[in-house]
Amino acid sequence: MDTLAPAAGPAPAPSFAIGYSCRVRVYGLTGNIGSGKSTAARLFGLRGAPVVDADEVARYVVEPGKPALREIEARFPGVLASDGSLDRKGLGARVFGDTEARRALEGILHPRIGEEVSARLSELSRQGAPFALYEAALIVENGLDDALDGLIVVTAPEAEQVRRVVARDGLDEAGTRARIAAQLPAAVKAAKADFVIDNGGTLEALEAAVDRVLARLEAGYARRK
Repeated sequence: MDTLAPAAGPAPAPSFAIGYSCRVRVYGLTGNIGSGKSTAARLFGLRGAPVVDADEVARYVVEPGKPALREIEARFPGVLASDGSLDRKGLGARVFGDTEARRALEGILHPRIGEEVSARLSELSRQGAPFALYEAALIVENGLDDALDGLIVVTAPEAEQVRRVVARDGLDEAGTRARIAAQLPAAVKAAKADFVIDNGGTLEALEAAVDRVLARLEAGYARRK
């Protein structure tokens, strides 16, 4: 089931514009590994809700020909594959355990990602979309939740998270539990949420929960400040 916040009045001016003039409301969609965040995002999208996927944006900004890829190649020579695309595995190995290298990479990527997210939200605003979902794993960790017009957190029991990740990624149970333990606890994220979707059951139950939340967003949900 999903836990819905009390009904609220008219929406305030949106605040998540990242430097752009943007009239579209932006609701964050997040959840820990194995929670089903991406599945929920897909269901929202199938129902017509615009979704800006932070992971997809991160891949887009390093496509061949993009300025970020040229900057990465200049800073980390030899991280391009033979087809000119980014060798993600190789780059990951270069920055793993190297704080200076990781910060250099973040300094290249984060501004580009922010610009692209802002551009996509501004385009949705231009098209007259009343709201959009911003799907990202680290919304709460990066302190973005306070800048959003609302936050949706997808949760699942840990045993179900483990089962899904083992089946999807081929990790063993110990490695999966270690990854879960390394994340900010779901309860902390849920405490900050406007909507909590419990995805511990069937796909049909998740679809029903998505429908309930979407109805609230379409009705102009606005978080109480």
